[in-house]
Amino acid sequence: MATPVYATDNDAFLPLRDTVFNQLRMQILHGELKPGERLMEVTLANKLGVSRTPVREAIRMLEQEGLAVILPRRGAHVASINNKQLEDMLEARRTLEGFTVNAACTHITRTELLHLRELNEDFRVAVESGDAVEIADRDFLFHEAIAVASGNAKIAEILNHLREQLFRYKYEYIKDTDKHSHLVEEHEAICQAFERADNNMAVEVIQMHIDNQELAIYYHLEENKQT
Repeated sequence: MATPVYATDNDAFLPLRDTVFNQLRMQILHGELKPGERLMEVTLANKLGVSRTPVREAIRMLEQEGLAVILPRRGAHVASINNKQLEDMLEARRTLEGFTVNAACTHITRTELLHLRELNEDFRVAVESGDAVEIADRDFLFHEAIAVASGNAKIAEILNHLREQLFRYKYEYIKDTDKHSHLVEEHEAICQAFERADNNMAVEVIQMHIDNQELAIYYHLEENKQT
């Protein structure tokens, strides 16, 4: 039996191809569709309860975003994890988050800081629960709130897209929650820097925070190569 495409409020007025694209995109980013997995138009159309046309169009959109590859006589597959692409994204994230943290340290309000601490508490609860998707989502919300507090809406938008792209790299390693308590502490250190209006400390902590996650991702990727 076909499972109809789930339409969120944001999808309500989108063309069907965009709704299918969003659905497949999130499945790739959350690791439900694995790197190298074949994207069969007929299978996906039946599963989503749509015709093949919007699925075909959605796969082309995934290719443009670098999440799928279409090869002659081999069809479409989920794009493999690319170390160079990962390096580029992490370098971009490091630069942009350095800017947003520095700006947020100057502009953040008391209400925004309290909200940030609440988000970090939510993140701590997620780490203790062991739910990998929830951990990644709560981490996303914490960093999104910093970007918003920076006052630069365009950079916040770019960072959101970048963090979504990084999600599938982070998802597998983040399942090992025993190693993530330090992330809660690093989030707290960022909050403390904001509270003291210490821009240098804020930038230093966010750089360390991203570097630690980068090392964890690379370590996990190397572990997977050996298994």
